[in-house]
Amino acid sequence: MKKKLLATTNEALSAILPIILIVFFFALFVSPMPVGEFVLFLGGAGLLIFGMGLLTTGMDLVLIPLGNNIGVSMTSTRKIFIIGLVSFVIGVTIAFAGPDLWVLAGLVPGISEWVILITASVGAGFSLLLAVLRIIFGVSLAKILVVCYGLLIFLAIIAPSSFVPVAFDAGGVVTGPISVPFILAMGVGIASVRSDTDSMDDSFGLVALCVVGPVMAMLVIGLLSSPADYVYYPAELPLIETTRDVFHEFSYQLPLQAWGVLQSIWPVFAVFIIYQAITRIYHLNEFLRMLIGFGYTYFGLVLFMMGVEVGFIPIGQFLGSDLANSPMNWLLVPAGALIGYFVVAAEPAIHALRKQIEEVSLGVIPGTAVQRYLAVGVSVALALTMARIILQIPIYWLLFPCYIAAIILTFFVPKIYVGIAFDTAGAVTGPMTSSFILPMAIGATLSPERVMLDAFGTVALIAMTPPVTLQIMGLVYKNKMQAATSADISDIDDEVIIFTSEDEL
Repeated sequence: MKKKLLATTNEALSAILPIILIVFFFALFVSPMPVGEFVLFLGGAGLLIFGMGLLTTGMDLVLIPLGNNIGVSMTSTRKIFIIGLVSFVIGVTIAFAGPDLWVLAGLVPGISEWVILITASVGAGFSLLLAVLRIIFGVSLAKILVVCYGLLIFLAIIAPSSFVPVAFDAGGVVTGPISVPFILAMGVGIASVRSDTDSMDDSFGLVALCVVGPVMAMLVIGLLSSPADYVYYPAELPLIETTRDVFHEFSYQLPLQAWGVLQSIWPVFAVFIIYQAITRIYHLNEFLRMLIGFGYTYFGLVLFMMGVEVGFIPIGQFLGSDLANSPMNWLLVPAGALIGYFVVAAEPAIHALRKQIEEVSLGVIPGTAVQRYLAVGVSVALALTMARIILQIPIYWLLFPCYIAAIILTFFVPKIYVGIAFDTAGAVTGPMTSSFILPMAIGATLSPERVMLDAFGTVALIAMTPPVTLQIMGLVYKNKMQAATSADISDIDDEVIIFTSEDEL
């Protein structure tokens, strides 16, 4: 276990280091920043590295095997009512426990936090129910996505424009570092019960539909409440003058994050205890191992969230604001593209997604290639986001073409790539997106009246571009396989011709 923890920590270091170097470059040559904020950033980066190592180890020990076993157990009953009820309850529980959803609910003015939390969670519950039934009955994911996204676009058109970006962001923040690995593993467990050849391809897609449900539910709330235009005022940056101020910021955040993470993880722990009490599936040693895994997950997420809250939010907001107010505000576009390319590796859920893709595809789809295409997608998304803020482009003009392109591609790529591509929509929008990239977008928005229209929606755009780039990856790999197959057949034909000619002689 120590070797695994060391390996995951080294992976976290390699993931966070490029972001540190990018911020350091901007601090030296583009946007000189206060020393105190930069020290907070370095301290936060250290917490991110250790926290990510613990969190990744914990996911491998408890979240992935637990989700897999629950998926197998509930579908083995063959009782649709029980399967549907369990799926809905788990969907609501996992979504409600997401720390990113709580952060977003606290940022939105004019609507109660509890309305947002309950609405998004219920939407995720119905989405997971639909996703599980799709796997059991073998319904095409592409067909369901066409219907869901068509309805989603219709609701977005008739909903209040000031509320649409927040509604789309809600879908991205529901899927986080706890929910994604659990739901992904649950999909594999459900699909393993089926014996047909397409079962493993259908194991993907649960996260994709869990992103859609909360958006629809939030858009309905927007239609019913008819919210007015919002004015959002960003929080002021902390004043750091001495080392004691640095210590105070971290010590102040420790109990807050410890309590917030406890809120996130206790529902999953309760599901584990109830599941163990009913099935007795884990022996004593396995049960203790799972408890240790929960410990790793909890403390890793506490350190991770402390790092992003204390170190990354102030720097993200400062960079966005400083670049936006400079004569060279166009630098926001390449800066966003550069940060977007490297921030993917720092999202904890990406590691769980990579692992499942390699296991299900038996190594045919390499995780490194998936991460590379994801990085390109998020890079393009952040470049478009910064351009949208500068030019005040409505989110519809960028988001709807992405939706349409992603849906069209589903009819041309292999089935497994469709599920993988849309699952990434939830995996890329984790704590780093909500706590570093979104504050950067907020800082880049000069007018408080425009924050709700321009800055919010960043999470949604980040979530929508990877499905396009990963399906393009599917087309590339499909063409390579067809070319390789044609070459093999050509070689065989040549051998047959030669053999026939010699035989005739």
